[in-house]
Parts: sequence; C-alpha cells; structure tokens
Amino acid sequence: MSMAHVRRGVARTTPSHARAAANHGRGLAGARNLGTRHAAAAARTRNEQIARANTKAAANREKNLAQGRNAARINREAAARARNEQIAGATRAAAQKNLTANHQRNLTFAHNVLEKRAGNVRVTNVWVGSTDPNTRYSAFYNYNQQWHDRTWWRNHYSNIVFVLGGWWYWGAGYWFPAWGYDPYAWYWYDGPIYTGYANLTPDRVVVEVQQDLAADGYYDGPIDGKLGPQTRAALAAFQSDNGLAVTSAIDQPTLQTLGLA
Repeated sequence: MSMAHVRRGVARTTPSHARAAANHGRGLAGARNLGTRHAAAAARTRNEQIARANTKAAANREKNLAQGRNAARINREAAARARNEQIAGATRAAAQKNLTANHQRNLTFAHNVLEKRAGNVRVTNVWVGSTDPNTRYSAFYNYNQQWHDRTWWRNHYSNIVFVLGGWWYWGAGYWFPAWGYDPYAWYWYDGPIYTGYANLTPDRVVVEVQQDLAADGYYDGPIDGKLGPQTRAALAAFQSDNGLAVTSAIDQPTLQTLGLA
C-alpha cells in the first residue's frame, strides 16, 4: 500500500474519531450537568423539607407556649375564683353572724322598751269625753262607733275602702271603721287612723309606721299593716320617749314626729 493510501485512510478516519470523542465529551458533560441538576434538585428538596420542618417545629413551639400561657392563666383565674369564693363565704358568714347578733340585741332592746312602757299603753276609747283642748287629738276624744247600713255610708262618704277584713271611711284626715257597712266585717282596731290624705289606705300607713318603729328599735313584730297590740305598745313607747300624748294610736303628732306627715 502506498503512502497516499495511508494518508487518505487517516484523513477519512480522523474526523469520525474526533466527532465520537466530541460526542463522548458532550455526553460526559451532559451527564455531569444532569447529575449536578439532580443534586441541586435534591438539595432544594432537602432544604424545603428542612424549612417546613423548622416552620412546623416553630409553630408547635408557639402553640405549646400559648397553651402553657393559657393553662397558667386558667389556673390563676381558678385560684382567684377560689380565693374570692372563700372570701365571699367568710363575708357572708360574718354578715349572718352580725345579723343574728344584731337581731338578738334588737329583740332584747325592744322587749326592754316595751316592758318599761307597758303601763303607758292606753285604749283609744278612753279619749271619749276628754276636755283636752288640743285639736290635733279631737278625732280621738270625739270618736264613737257609728252603725249604719251600706246605703247610708255611701250616701255620706265618698272614700270607703275594704282593708284586712273591714270597711273604713275617710274624713278630716283620718280613717274610721264603718261599722254596719258589712254585718260580717271584722276590725283589728277600733279607732281613728291618721293619714292626712285619702290616697293612703289605713293598712299602708300602718305598714310605714311599723317599718319606722322597727328601724328605731321599738317594734319587732310582723310588718302586716295591722294596728294590733304589739304595734300599739311600740307606738306608746315611742310617744312616751318623744314627749307626745300616749294615744297608742296613729295620730297626727306621731306621724309628724316619725317624719311620715
């Protein structure tokens, strides 16, 4: 074979080898780039996973902290409520004890007052025929039971009320029993009751008097609107202590002294 043939052969094979080598180099470079991209993607995935894990961990820590703070607050509030309930219970117990003690003292005081004043209690009707010139008591010493039927009472008085079992008529500032208005009526007190105005019924003025006498320590009975023996005894004691005529009834001077007229 001649040299020319050899050179032509070399000339024909060299470019193929070169292309193959170039392709091989590109393949290696591509493989390296692909590996680099895969590594980068894997790194990003790991970083994202780590970031998510960190975020979740931070959220869990914050949640745990918040729960811990809430639990501590709830415990503090529960402890405060327990303390407040204990204090309130102790306060109620002390108040009840004081109330009981004060009630007993008031009972004793009222009993002593009434016992000392028992001799001063007088029935209203002893005023009949009195020559006392004080017109503020004229309703008492001029009082007499009047017996009339219902028609007579209605023809003579416009203000007639039914209170605690009996009928009462109003005139000149006083309520009086309307005897005979109802043959079955019952009166817990036979005499005048001063009100000043007809819009205050006899039982209501008695209630106000009972409340004031109880507040002043003279009365410890029921607030029932009845001018019974215990209320009248308290009135007598109050009137005696305040320099009033002892009527043992609700008269104008007594109401004025009590601040109710």
